[in-house]
Amino acid sequence: MTELTFTCTGVRADRYATGPTLVFRLRVGTPSDEPVHALALRCQIRIEPARRGYDRAERDGLVDLFGEPSRWGSTLQPVQFAQVPLMVPGFTRETETDLAVPCTYDMDIAATRYLAALDGGEVPLLMLFSGTAFTGTGGFRVEPVPWDREAAFRMPVATWREMVEQHFPGCGWIRLPRDTMDALLAHRSRRALPSWEATVRDLLAQAAPAPGSALTSTTGRTAP
Repeated sequence: MTELTFTCTGVRADRYATGPTLVFRLRVGTPSDEPVHALALRCQIRIEPARRGYDRAERDGLVDLFGEPSRWGSTLQPVQFAQVPLMVPGFTRETETDLAVPCTYDMDIAATRYLAALDGGEVPLLMLFSGTAFTGTGGFRVEPVPWDREAAFRMPVATWREMVEQHFPGCGWIRLPRDTMDALLAHRSRRALPSWEATVRDLLAQAAPAPGSALTSTTGRTAP
């Protein structure tokens, strides 16, 4: 069986993609001179949150995902980031190729909530590879690529933020059920509001307690 090795050498935000996309640069190698005609790969990428530290603001932002920091010894489990296919053209000894990973800014997705809570530093990733290898001299044979083929990589948080800013500059993204969207649209129409931002701000203003009301304590915090 051909011994394949995988290394991730870098990542960039694809500024020309129609949606948020990260492009990872992969180096694929084999120790022999036997040609690899093609690889049909399945690539699973996981975030390994236990492999980095967090400041206080980051810990506060991750409570809804992992619970209180006192429990992180058992709750800081890997988070699924992506699973994408990849075709690698033929090579001998070594080749490099791009792995394009479509992303989302949907805050209901655990990986997005994790990444949005980070202020800086790096994101510890583990890439797992499986699939089929077509190899051989004077013909070809079909071999499996086992799941134990992997590559660790630390992605700069700045690269993720660059990608998000390219598609959602200065904005967030919330997914809502259709009936909630219909209700928001009706409210916007009734109030003749010019934008969705104005609609949400109008609702927040209506929900906020009036200054000096019985719902607000002397410290400015809402009373239970």
